[in-house]
Amino acid sequence: MADALELDALWDEFHRVVNMTSQELATWLRVRDADEEAEPLPDQAGSPTGQHVLAILQKRRTDLTDDDIRVMYRVVDSVTAQTDLENEPVAEDTRRRHRLMTLGHDPLKPSP
Repeated sequence: MADALELDALWDEFHRVVNMTSQELATWLRVRDADEEAEPLPDQAGSPTGQHVLAILQKRRTDLTDDDIRVMYRVVDSVTAQTDLENEPVAEDTRRRHRLMTLGHDPLKPSP
């Protein structure tokens, strides 16, 4: 498990790159997996990583598991590699945006 300072830095970085709220992410995962006839159950919508990000967003820092920490590192690395957080993409890049939203990062969402 990460030491306290490393965990604090990871927590802050994770919440910086994951700019969607748990409610926004849950809605996106359901909408993304819906088809013409049905919408998936909330706990079955989205990828396993998307579901794990959603679970982490609903936790307190003190409740993180080693698996949560691994996913947080992976999400931070993945979002950082796919984005320029200073110069976010334009709306025309829909596939990339949707891929990032599955990880909890909406590149078109204004920074706070």
